[in-house]
Amino acid sequence: MCPLWPLHLIILYLLALGPLWVLCQSVPNLIASFDPKEIQLNMGETAFVRVNITGTGYLPNDEIITKVGEEHIASAKWNSTPLVTEGGKFFSGLVKVNGNFLGRTEFVIEAKRDKEVFTVTNGTLPVIVVRPSRLIDKLFTSSVATFVTLIFINFGCAMHWPTVKEVIIKPVGPIIGMCGQFLFMPLISFGLSYVIFPNSAAMRLGMFCTGVSPAGGASNIWTFILGGNLNLSLAMTSICTLASFAFMPAWLFSLGQIVFNNANIVVPYKHIAYFVACLIAPLAIGLSMQKFTPRIAAFMVRILKGFSTTLLLFVIVFAIITNLYIFELFTWQIIVAGMGIPWLGYAAGYLVAVACKQSHPDALAISIETGIQNTGIAIFLLRYALPQPEADLTTVVPVAVAIMTPIPMTIIYIYQKIRGCFRRRIEHKKIVEDIAPVSEGASTGVDGATDDAK
Repeated sequence: MCPLWPLHLIILYLLALGPLWVLCQSVPNLIASFDPKEIQLNMGETAFVRVNITGTGYLPNDEIITKVGEEHIASAKWNSTPLVTEGGKFFSGLVKVNGNFLGRTEFVIEAKRDKEVFTVTNGTLPVIVVRPSRLIDKLFTSSVATFVTLIFINFGCAMHWPTVKEVIIKPVGPIIGMCGQFLFMPLISFGLSYVIFPNSAAMRLGMFCTGVSPAGGASNIWTFILGGNLNLSLAMTSICTLASFAFMPAWLFSLGQIVFNNANIVVPYKHIAYFVACLIAPLAIGLSMQKFTPRIAAFMVRILKGFSTTLLLFVIVFAIITNLYIFELFTWQIIVAGMGIPWLGYAAGYLVAVACKQSHPDALAISIETGIQNTGIAIFLLRYALPQPEADLTTVVPVAVAIMTPIPMTIIYIYQKIRGCFRRRIEHKKIVEDIAPVSEGASTGVDGATDDAK
């Protein structure tokens, strides 16, 4: 028996722990702290963070490296050589953080020895990248507001007030439009949001806010361009916008709370009231011009179609240029959401209107009024309901809807133009065929008379 029994067990245990203890002492045991504790910067901008590291186990050949969770959102690198105290017990350096794209990520410090990376104990530094307020955004908003005001003056010049009064007296079209706008659209956007974004409450809120918004001014422009009933369209837009004061809060504080319980939803009454004023005031000016300056009003009506087409092209092109950054967020889910809301609205509005025995121009106006949403109000809602950068990230849904909305209308417009060209060719051909026999007969008569004279 061993004379040291049972002390030999303790001795063997200590001998086994010795190498492990030496190995542990050689591993860096570092703690990092950051100043400031959180940074928020705009896309394309730079911020500086002071990093202080304390601990033991650092060797002269060790490397302190910076790491960002998602480098497409932000990137980081040492802006200066870290100062290291004698014995490697304190480090201090400045890190340059670049904001690349919208989103949230985290910045951490790691220690690297040869090919092995050691974790540095630290509270991670949250990095928030948001979109800056740009001059081009303000120019876009102001220019569109100016052009829309002018075009609604044109609409007022073209409006036939007796027809509008008839629509108000027999409001079959507006009732169908309101049911589509404030019943079908909120419910379809609510249902689609759970199918397309089952795991993203913010994106579901983006779809729902788009679905509960009233019709946009583009519905009147497209109705006029495609040959729908402009008077019905203007009446429906006015009625639906006024009705949104009641219907939007009802949906937002019922199904809206289910979509996103923590959203600080604020109904933009001022924004809606501003839209109503911008809708009614130019129409009133146009109606006044019909009475007091009929020649100018007639000229405004003549240029209305060309002006409407130019405005739509301007808005589409300028909106794409202004929001190019948002295309990086596009996924197949975003594209499906952008198509689903307006396109289903078009189909539902037209089918219900036809089922209710409305004429084609009226059914077309109802269809367009149902499918086109005021995405500006939806974006305004999201800005108040969510913090940044989530607010800007979720606006990709109404932006996608705004981009996908004109596609069916553009296809119909191109089809109408092509069909019109073919019809004109056929009519021209018939006219030529009808004139040709008469010309030949006249020619024969002249020749006969000449022969008799001879």
